[in-house]
Amino acid sequence: MNDNQNTNENGKPGKKLPNIPKKPQKGSKFNIFWVYAAIIIAIVAAQFFFTSDSGKKVTYETFESQMLLPGDVDKIVAYQTEDLVKAEVYINKDSLAKKAIYKTDKSKSAINLSNTPTPTVYFEVGGKFSDLAAKLKESQASLPAGRKAISFQAENRSNPLASWFLSIILPVLLLIGFWIFMMRRMGGGAGGGGQIFSIGKSKATLFDKESQVNITFNDVAGLEEAKTEVMEIVDFLKNPKKYTDLGGKIPKGALLVGSPGTGKTLLAKAVAGEAQVPFFSLSGSDFVEMFVGVGASRVRDLFKQAKDKSPCIIFIDEIDAIGRARGKNGVMGGNDERENTLNQLLVEMDGFGTNTHVIILAATNRADVLDKALLRAGRFDRQIYVDLPDVIERKQIFEVHITPLKKSEELDTEFLAKQTPGFSGADIANVCNEAALIAARKNKTAVDKQDFLDAVDRIVGGLEKKNKIITPSEKRAIAIHEAGHATVSWLLEHAAPLVKVTIVPRGQSLGAAWYLPEERLIVRPHQMLDEMCATMGGRAAEKVMFDTISTGALSDLEKVNKQARAMVTIYGLNEKLGNITYYDSSGQNEYNFSKPYSEDTALTIDREISALIEGQYQRAISLLQENKDKLIQLADILIEKEVLFKDDLEVIFGKRLFEAQGESGTPGHITPVEA
Repeated sequence: MNDNQNTNENGKPGKKLPNIPKKPQKGSKFNIFWVYAAIIIAIVAAQFFFTSDSGKKVTYETFESQMLLPGDVDKIVAYQTEDLVKAEVYINKDSLAKKAIYKTDKSKSAINLSNTPTPTVYFEVGGKFSDLAAKLKESQASLPAGRKAISFQAENRSNPLASWFLSIILPVLLLIGFWIFMMRRMGGGAGGGGQIFSIGKSKATLFDKESQVNITFNDVAGLEEAKTEVMEIVDFLKNPKKYTDLGGKIPKGALLVGSPGTGKTLLAKAVAGEAQVPFFSLSGSDFVEMFVGVGASRVRDLFKQAKDKSPCIIFIDEIDAIGRARGKNGVMGGNDERENTLNQLLVEMDGFGTNTHVIILAATNRADVLDKALLRAGRFDRQIYVDLPDVIERKQIFEVHITPLKKSEELDTEFLAKQTPGFSGADIANVCNEAALIAARKNKTAVDKQDFLDAVDRIVGGLEKKNKIITPSEKRAIAIHEAGHATVSWLLEHAAPLVKVTIVPRGQSLGAAWYLPEERLIVRPHQMLDEMCATMGGRAAEKVMFDTISTGALSDLEKVNKQARAMVTIYGLNEKLGNITYYDSSGQNEYNFSKPYSEDTALTIDREISALIEGQYQRAISLLQENKDKLIQLADILIEKEVLFKDDLEVIFGKRLFEAQGESGTPGHITPVEA
């Protein structure tokens, strides 16, 4: 399948678009550290260019014998440096030109930008000015008559530039650097690479003509109804006249709702690939920041950018991060910053100054916790439910994901689709990847059908534990437990058809019975009771065979309790309580500390749940006592082979009486049951 293939407004393949590389951004972003570097370079340059050269260093004895006494000295300038005196000696021009001792290497001398004369040599004398004066007087005591003695000019020198830098500039630079470092650490890279000056800017990624997304609707298998809804939005942006001529208005937003892994984000990527308009993509958590007001500022900046590039689409993934209902968590303390962000989003979507030709796409799997103001018409006009794929859609998804695999044979995608009921698109992609890993682990050159079946077992049941130590008595107990599940489910009409039963440990379970239930849109009480009875078959088999029970039925009891409680408190399927439900679809009961029923009703609910479970437990015991010989036979074969399939059960029990009814529906969840 070609990733670059576009579709026209009728959904048919259109002209192939070339990959357009993203153009590099012009110019460079401002960085505050450039200013620091410029200041330091300027200070170093000032020290290098404007500091005078003191000349060549000589000893006082050399100065005395070769310069002072011969009469070459023009003047001496001295200044105090800590505990010694530094004297710079200026030689007269005639001597400077004649004697080789005064010639210097010009390449090593400092740059003198002024025309003032520079000292030729310098020497240092310990002590103070008085000590230097005494030495000069002593050296010139025997000068010829008529020759004037040379004295020194005392100066008070310091380096004001260096002193100013060390006392003022350097501490300020260090303080600013430390402050920016802390802002980077606390901001978590917020605002474009951690720059504090852009923390309120939107973090949305822009996809336009310069940065195309190669995913199209052709790459999204299944989801036909959802694709129809979003394709209409794309078509409206491409051809608005077709709708406006009839008086239609552009929808403000569409909310993609569904279970995790069903393809909501993939569908949004396909919209980005199909739409010939700018597409802004970001997550709901991108608005959240530790600084007050940053979320609302980013919302304003996002819509400002979108308005400048309208018509365009904004996609907010996991919008429940900022769209939760306001005022629900007042007991624990509300998050005012999140609510301010939500308020700004509500205003931008449909406030007094509404943005036109800007469509909002959002995705969430927690639509029940979203604020009602966010879901009203005029903001999110459409709620598109992305359900788990059915068997036909799973086949299409498999065909997409097995294409890049190196297969040993032509795989039957319809068979794979039937073996993965209840799987989402992400789960199917994981199955294909896991099958390739299993084949590689077995040193195969291609992926075959068995690798896919092993991948399904690996994902649903967990990793096979071949080294787990199980005693013979424990192994028989596990075999009896799993044989009880298989026997009861085989004898009940509405129990899920068995696929296989195993006593090989996987994950946290010591054994498992794998079923292929029907995908029912509505479920009746007798169907739920049959399923509960089959689930209690494991513990009932232990009771029948050993006259005792064990802790191995934990997951069975958990499942049965959930089913029984749902029948009594949610679906209104209990005769004593009548047609009443305590289910709250809005989720408000999560924040209440009181139950929506009285203590007497609570007692009735507990009794009815217990009666339902115990009734199905006794029913399973009766079925197993009637077929005890077949139960023992099945357990013995299971101990020997460890894995039994549907064909093995037909040898023991014969053809299932309800086979026709069992195959009339499409497969549902594969349910592993712990031993």
